[in-house]
Amino acid sequence: MKHHFYLVAIMVLCFSCGQDYIPKPKAYLRLDYPTAAYKPAHVNVPFYFETNSLATKIKFKKIAAAKETYGINLEYPTLKGTIFLTYKAIDGDSNALTEYLRDAQKFTLEHTVKADEIPVFPYENKERKVYGVFSEVKGNVASPAQFYVTDSVQHFLVGSLYFYAKPNYDSILPAANYLQKDMVQIMESLKWK
Repeated sequence: MKHHFYLVAIMVLCFSCGQDYIPKPKAYLRLDYPTAAYKPAHVNVPFYFETNSLATKIKFKKIAAAKETYGINLEYPTLKGTIFLTYKAIDGDSNALTEYLRDAQKFTLEHTVKADEIPVFPYENKERKVYGVFSEVKGNVASPAQFYVTDSVQHFLVGSLYFYAKPNYDSILPAANYLQKDMVQIMESLKWK
């Protein structure tokens, strides 16, 4: 009986030693998001834009009466994220425009402490008089994307993306990429009223 045990043990050792162990690569979640279906956002603001039907909650409020200011939250419960939009009227005040531009750029630059990289993409649509910048903030930051657009005379709109989770770039990257496309759609579909 002992001989059978040794014989089986030797056979197992001989056949199991044929290959070196190769560790498996890290697994990544496969996240499939629905194809974006854009529709007009029905909010009473001085501009038109399109939003993804995945933004199932749209919250809107007037923030200030003196200078027309509105806040719009496009909430994506399934992605646990929100695109925050803030509109401010310029009304021909070049000082106001300078202040709004400075604040928008400062907000993006505040992320440089934790950001790995901040690629900036200028945007221009001369026909619609929409000029601005889209910034992708890479790294473990609170807001992985921001943009601002203006006509330089009457209107200024700033947008930022946030998730309801601790910033972990690798974890939120697929959702951030998906919602960044929605932010670009907002910029590209924007028409001032």
